[in-house]
This record gives sequence, structure tokens and C-alpha cells, in this order.
Amino acid sequence: MIDPCERAAPQAPEAGAIAFSAPPLRTLRRWFDSNAPAQDEETAERIDWLRAVPFIGMHIGCLGIFFTGVSPIAAWTALALYVLRMFAITAFYHRYFAHRTFRASRAVQFAFAVIGASGAQRGPLWWAAHHRNHHRHADTALDPHSPGIRGFFWSHMGWFLTPRAFRTDWQRIPDFAGYPELRWLDRYDVVVPGALALTLYLAGTLLARVAPGLHTDGAQMLVWGFFVSTTLLFHVTVTINSLAHRFGKRRFATRDDSRNNALLALLTFGEGWHNNHHFYPGSARQGFRWWEFDLTWIALRALAVCGLVSDLKPVPAWVFAKRRG
Repeated sequence: MIDPCERAAPQAPEAGAIAFSAPPLRTLRRWFDSNAPAQDEETAERIDWLRAVPFIGMHIGCLGIFFTGVSPIAAWTALALYVLRMFAITAFYHRYFAHRTFRASRAVQFAFAVIGASGAQRGPLWWAAHHRNHHRHADTALDPHSPGIRGFFWSHMGWFLTPRAFRTDWQRIPDFAGYPELRWLDRYDVVVPGALALTLYLAGTLLARVAPGLHTDGAQMLVWGFFVSTTLLFHVTVTINSLAHRFGKRRFATRDDSRNNALLALLTFGEGWHNNHHFYPGSARQGFRWWEFDLTWIALRALAVCGLVSDLKPVPAWVFAKRRG
């Protein structure tokens, strides 16, 4: 992992601060092109509410359930997309791009990068770069999302709505920065989620015509398959930032406040074994005990049997000798 350049600890932003110092058109451009010019440094640590409009709109879109109703196919679509995208985030965004805990071909890494990008959690390089920064500075003033330093709201979602967090720090991710297809996903991170939303709407419209017995339509599939599923995916994912550093058990004495939380591990397919992970982030497995259910690890082993991934890094024996219980 590349050591980041040293910089002064950022000051905590004012609660609810609004940053509109950059021209609105520049901010609007950044909705579509993350390489657009950044805002002034003085506003870098404040929430940019104009840039946050799409994020807020995603949550408002969930209210569509009161107008569209629900059908079995819409509910199953939402669940299937949650499962598929959660795996792409946990296995590839996190364990592969951020930690290099297994190997994959260029085609496989791109395929799962696209699936992960459809979760509207930005591009894989942005995600991995920030996560590497988190591990280096966990629960200090330089940690972008420590709940102990800046509170629950900031660690859960406030931090990434700031101009500073919007940037991809290329010094953190040099091992993947040379892939143009990954850089494209990072730059135009709205394209894949937008394509998914459009596909769901068109699919629902088609089903309404050819299979009316399914009782769905474009609006319903859009609301459940995209807005509800994506919003749930986001909030469950970021509980590892906000809750897994506050609630749970500490098996290992780490320099941060990471915790093992069985409920979060179930919802995030193994990410909730967070104290394990912070003690030894180099393993593709985060549930170190047999009874610590880690669905991502199980799925990765299945992919390895199929030859899609290889060299899954195990938990070394010396780690078990260090455990508290």
C-alpha cells in the first residue's frame, strides 16, 4: 500500500454548512464528469448540497412505493439486485480493489467493477483509494469517516458529500490506475447507475405489455429495482463506517475502534467482522472463525472453483494466536 503524502489534519466542518462558492454550472457538471474542476480549498470540508441533489433524489424516489405499489417480480428484482451488487462491493470494490486479497483477470475485474458501479457508490478506484486512506488513518482526524471524531451522520454519509471526498486520490491506487476502463468508470460514475435505472424502467414497461399477469410496470420496477434497492444497499454498506466502529466486540487489540458485529456481518455478507478485518486486512476472508458467517468468502471460493478468481489469501496461523477469544 502506498503511503499518502502528509497533510495537516482537516478541521471538522460546521454542522449543516452549505458550500455554493463554485459556480453552479461547474457543480452541475460534476454530476456527470468527476474530472470537472474542483471547488475552492476553503469549502473542501463542507457538504456541497447542490452536488448532493442526486443523492437526495434517490431517497425521495423511494417514496414512489406509495404510488406504484409492489408486485412479487418487483420485490424479487430489488432483492436480487441488492444481493448481486452487495457481493460486487464487498468482494471486488473492497477485498479486491482496496486490499488485493485475490487475483482476477482483467475481464473479470471489469465485469464486477461495472456491477459494483451500478450500486451508485462511485467508481472502484475512488472507493478503493478512500478505503485505503481509512485504514491508514482509522479513527484519527485524518480518517474521512470516523464516528468517534465527527459523529454518526458524518461517518455514515456526510463525509462523501464534500468536495475533498469527491476527489480520487491517485497516489492511493497506483496499482489499478493504469487501466483506462476503470478510470472511465471512475470519471463517469453516473453512467452505469443511470443505465440500470433506464433498463429497469424499460423492462417493467415491456412486462406490462407482454405479461400483464405479473402486475408490474416501468415505474414500479424503477422504484423497487433501483431506488429502494440502491438506497438500502448504500445505507447497509456504510453501516460498516458508522456502526462497526461503535457497536460490537473487539477480539483483537487494534489501534482503531473497529468492532465485530454479527448482525452487520449478515447484512453485508461478512463485512461486519470488522475488527477481524482491521487486525489483518490482507485476507480474502473476514469471518475468521467457522461460525462467523462470511457469505462473500463462500462466494469467492465458488468463483475460484469455476476458475474466475484465484489465489485467495487465507488467514495466517499467527493471527489466530493473537486473538483474545
